[in-house]
Amino acid sequence: MSVAGLVPAMALAVRTGLSDLADEWLTLPSYFGANAGLKVTALVAGMLAGADSIDDMALLRHGGMKKLFAGTYAPSTLGSFLRAFTFGHVRQLDAVAARWLVGVAAVTPITAGIDEYALVDIDDTIKEVHGYQKQGSGYGYSGVRGLNALIGVVSTATAAPIIVGSRLRKGATGSPRGAGKFVGDVLATVGRLRSKTASGLVLLRADSAFYGHAVVAAAHRAGAKVSITARMDPAVKRTIATITENAWTTIQYTDAIRDETTGQWISSAEVAEVAFTAFSSRKKAERIEGRLVVRRIPELNGFEGDGQPTLFDTHRFHAFFTTSELDTVTADKTHRQHAIIEQINADLKDSALAHLPSGVFTANAAWLVLATIAFNLSRAIGTLAGTELGKARSGTIRRKLINIPARISTSARKIVLHLPEHWPWETGWKALFAGACGPPRTVTI
Repeated sequence: MSVAGLVPAMALAVRTGLSDLADEWLTLPSYFGANAGLKVTALVAGMLAGADSIDDMALLRHGGMKKLFAGTYAPSTLGSFLRAFTFGHVRQLDAVAARWLVGVAAVTPITAGIDEYALVDIDDTIKEVHGYQKQGSGYGYSGVRGLNALIGVVSTATAAPIIVGSRLRKGATGSPRGAGKFVGDVLATVGRLRSKTASGLVLLRADSAFYGHAVVAAAHRAGAKVSITARMDPAVKRTIATITENAWTTIQYTDAIRDETTGQWISSAEVAEVAFTAFSSRKKAERIEGRLVVRRIPELNGFEGDGQPTLFDTHRFHAFFTTSELDTVTADKTHRQHAIIEQINADLKDSALAHLPSGVFTANAAWLVLATIAFNLSRAIGTLAGTELGKARSGTIRRKLINIPARISTSARKIVLHLPEHWPWETGWKALFAGACGPPRTVTI
């Protein structure tokens, strides 16, 4: 077999209840839904090994895979299973993913430090598709034909981001549509991952597309703080105009250097803050008090046709609304780190989300949820393999821990895996196997 890393990976998935949860929550028709747990784990296993389409699931049936795994279904069977999903079944699969994640977090350090500090990011991305037979595809804000995937992740001061929620939407859907309900679901999952006595900061970060009452109110109800880029509407512009010149603080930014004598940053970027009431046009009970943190950068781009230099400096302003108690400089730095979610989007598109394999919208929606489970499982096995791989991309985990060749032999009714000798990631693989299955026994020849 060429994917020996699936042995400890799927042992961890079964140990944390993935198959049992799928059997419990999924209520597909009996013809398609029989052995739902095995089919879900088979799809996740294929994604871990590099499958990005239904046909690629044939890799589960190569070599001696049937000696090691139950549920090595044909691609056609798994395709029929996915096409049987309705919207309700996709939401059931969401419930499976959320509850399974709690089980994984209990046995691996993928959410270490979440009780003290949790950063929750939401964003959407367009997954390009081709042809008119993809249900729900359309031209969204990116200008390409595709489907819209809404993703929510959580990270901590010591743990890399994991995916805590996902939704597949029509390609022409605006970013904020349904985001309030999505934020509520994501923060509920984060609440399950934290202990009942946790009192640390939970901060929701998002870009200006999600700056709306529904999102901020959902975070407020869940007890989370927000850090959301504000659109430059008249109210925000008026508030920025009230900031005095001596209120600006120089920050570390692109090309900034630190003065060794004074310890101050020499930079063209500055930040300031001012009290701000969001959504002041709504009734008083729906208004949300916070502050506007503003970053300004000198406008250095000249305009074609300028006849003479400007008489005074002009700036570009970037403002975000926050209800956290972080100081101004820290709040700005923390907000800029929201871009980390783009790495998750890129990772998914480089792995199982390289394609949306079906013409049926709900099948693709289920595929997205399964892709997030596979991503979280790869993150979990990376943490078990050691610090070096705890924050690695899925492709790196696949190359170093999953796609490992092994020869299968049978002796005295026992299956023996003959792994390579002196390969670079042997130590990490053994640590993974020990964490998922217990210490491996060495055969002496």
